[in-house]
Amino acid sequence: MRRGRRGARLAARLREPGALAWLAGLATVTAASAVLNVVKLSQNGYANIFYSAAVRSMLDSWHNFFFASFDPAGLVSVDKPPLALWVQTLSAKIFGFSPLSLLLPEALMGVAAVALLYVVIARRFGVFAGVAAGVALAVFPSFVAVSRANGVDPLLILLSLGACVAAIRACESGSWLSLLLAGALIGLAFNTKTLAAYLTVPGIALGYFVCAPVSMPRRVAQLLVAGLVAAIFSFAWIAAVEATSASKRPYVGSSTDNTELGLTFGYNGFGRVEGQNGGPGRTQSKPGAAVPKSVQLRINRRLESAEKQHQVAKRTYAPSINIGRNRRPVPFGGPPGVLRLWGRGLGEQGGWYLPFAFFGLFATLAMLGLQNRQREGRGRRAQEGAPRTALTPGALAGAEALGRRDPRLIATIVLGGWFMTEAVLLSASKGIVHPYYISAVAPGAAAMIGSGVASLVSLARRRPPLAALVLAGGAVATTVVAELVMMQREHYMKWFEPLLLGGAAVCLAGLLLAALLGRGRGAAVAVGLALAVLLVVPTGYASSTWLAPVESTFPAPGPTQTAGSGGVGLSERALDITEAMMRYVRTHGGTPRYEILTVASDAAAPFILLGMNAAAVGGYSGVDPVLGGPKLARLVARREARYVMLGGEYASRGGNRATKAVLAACREMAPAQWHSPVAYPSGLVLFDCAGRERRLAAAG
Repeated sequence: MRRGRRGARLAARLREPGALAWLAGLATVTAASAVLNVVKLSQNGYANIFYSAAVRSMLDSWHNFFFASFDPAGLVSVDKPPLALWVQTLSAKIFGFSPLSLLLPEALMGVAAVALLYVVIARRFGVFAGVAAGVALAVFPSFVAVSRANGVDPLLILLSLGACVAAIRACESGSWLSLLLAGALIGLAFNTKTLAAYLTVPGIALGYFVCAPVSMPRRVAQLLVAGLVAAIFSFAWIAAVEATSASKRPYVGSSTDNTELGLTFGYNGFGRVEGQNGGPGRTQSKPGAAVPKSVQLRINRRLESAEKQHQVAKRTYAPSINIGRNRRPVPFGGPPGVLRLWGRGLGEQGGWYLPFAFFGLFATLAMLGLQNRQREGRGRRAQEGAPRTALTPGALAGAEALGRRDPRLIATIVLGGWFMTEAVLLSASKGIVHPYYISAVAPGAAAMIGSGVASLVSLARRRPPLAALVLAGGAVATTVVAELVMMQREHYMKWFEPLLLGGAAVCLAGLLLAALLGRGRGAAVAVGLALAVLLVVPTGYASSTWLAPVESTFPAPGPTQTAGSGGVGLSERALDITEAMMRYVRTHGGTPRYEILTVASDAAAPFILLGMNAAAVGGYSGVDPVLGGPKLARLVARREARYVMLGGEYASRGGNRATKAVLAACREMAPAQWHSPVAYPSGLVLFDCAGRERRLAAAG
């Protein structure tokens, strides 16, 4: 009976006017996102090998799973909370450990975020706006890149967007349940990427204060309780880690004090805003501290040669032909400032149509303001013709509250507030700002684009249509300028420049004509075509992620951006070197707990992915105070460790006391001894510490 009733309700809804159009719009945006996120996904291999190695380690035990251990022996944890890695680990447990079992959940999270944004915008601004918002998010270049990797950002975006949707419903109804759900989702997002989750809070709090249909004391009380729920969900896991003795859990990776609180509010928190070591221009290199002096000179020469090759004259690249790649990834955005979102690093990743999003926000607020003023005017005129007893303060306050409770205003405050908070913080942060961080701007920007196109059409129907023409002209003109600048800078799709200029001009002329003639459908067509023209280049740029494996640490679209190696993150030569070292260690007294130790995590990750019990004595960046000489000496004495590989990623940052002890005490092995296929294996040097316990303890 229940199934029959549900089927009858579904059939009734499908017969409602506009239902098929609504479903068609949803299918369109989800299909667009799925195509961009999934095509050639397997070529990315294990993508971010740091996180992939952690997932493999977390599959070994509940201890590793709970504490998000990077290595199988539980020496160091990853530098983020565990929720995103828990999802990947569960997927790997169900479907087997493979690249797709790690990557596909992230791709589907991206699709789910697009569908969710479509639903929330279409219900409040119409199908036309929902499709515009969904497509704008689906083709956002950086959003596509992170959705094709196995980082934490797709889950952060999905949970943050879910929190905003729950908060919008709470603002509309005053519901305790919806607001507490928003708080819980914010807490879960916090367990994905810590304080980045709280960037939704300003918009949510402002929306509830302004628009909730309950008394002010109740608004304050509800927000305080929701904040408490968010805090409980945020810090429950951290509290469990802090309550565990340091000797019974991994060292907290990337922290200086072995605490999750220090990591949360330092390296992963305010340090990203105020500046920290590792940010642009702040990386401190200490040559020779984590590699032997005998090879440091050769490393320096190799780096100088690579730098000269990197500075060659720019070439022109076709959008669909991969004929060249940058040798190095772009690790940081440009200097802080108003134009940072369009500068090198961030601009090509997501700045293409951000001007349209800003104007879309202004257009939405203008449309809502004019409609509210018109509503109040009608209310006053009606009251003037009514009996004097009807002219009560309550009646006038009710008319004013009706405007504040407009679902469109609520969505604009919540999602627009998130958009502006992300944009301002990214523009002003002095610490580590990787280019892919702009992916978090995508949902709010896409929402403002969707609401903006609907608002421009509504404004075009007014008399006179001056506001629509000014705002539409500003949105299209500034977006065209931004895209032309980046097309020139990136040498990308320059052949499309005349079509971009001509198409934008024709659409604006069509909007002007439709507005003057009072043709609402004509205005909608003109605005829709203008947006379509503006999305051509960024869509092509986003689809360039199909051309080559994604770069593991800094996922970025673009036909000339640095590509990854796929597989376990190694080139063919590096893979041969790694396998030769593995064979030697396993046949020459390698210890079972730590078969090989490296300086930093990215050097250990390929060994872990290839099935070896490896670990990093210096954590992700090679400088964490995880081990000193005495502790390493005890591991060697207990035959839990023997071989240490120095060099590799981040070795130039100086290492720690353990690496210095290895340099001073252990026996350096020539590449020929462990049968390296090349005489100089990319700065990697193997050390044998067997029998060197006393020297290690003294040196450390």
